[in-house]
Amino acid sequence: MPDPNRDALLDTLASRIAEALLAEGAARLVFICTHNSRRSHLAQIWAQAAAWERGLDGVTTYSAGTEATAFHPNAVAALRRAGLDIPEPPASDNPVYHVRIDSAHPPISCFSKRFDDASIPQEPFIAVMVCDHAAEHCPVIPSAMHRVPLPYRDPKESDGTPEESATYDERSGQIRGEMQRLLDKIQDSLR
Repeated sequence: MPDPNRDALLDTLASRIAEALLAEGAARLVFICTHNSRRSHLAQIWAQAAAWERGLDGVTTYSAGTEATAFHPNAVAALRRAGLDIPEPPASDNPVYHVRIDSAHPPISCFSKRFDDASIPQEPFIAVMVCDHAAEHCPVIPSAMHRVPLPYRDPKESDGTPEESATYDERSGQIRGEMQRLLDKIQDSLR
């Protein structure tokens, strides 16, 4: 059963996105977490998938952090287990993964970056804070027209344990489900 507190956060975010779509015909979402390695990428990918599935082509998603590290291999593995096509990139400290959601859309390029990276929109966007640390330590985000908290528990707590895969799959599934509900709410509000 959905958590009413989470639903309230999703309602607020859906409202902001619908406003942007109605006013500009486009909504740019930047999912922000401290290291841009796990939750922010999962949210970016699942939100974009949900938007495309619903024909909301005006929604474009990005991910960023307050620091740049790398898209964590455990998060990539969870997405692969969920059925996404993610070829292995060339070796690098911060590899660029090309995540293919379906054959109708181009792959999403995912790598770790700060929120002020050139690949992040300079036009007004909606900042979605997916971890408490980034929300607390990043009070001002240039170009953000709205800043909405939607924190997720960090799956890294299970790194190196027997629960690692299950924890990452659970978090990926939670984020996927909430992004689907979010985009359903937006689609309903635009009818």
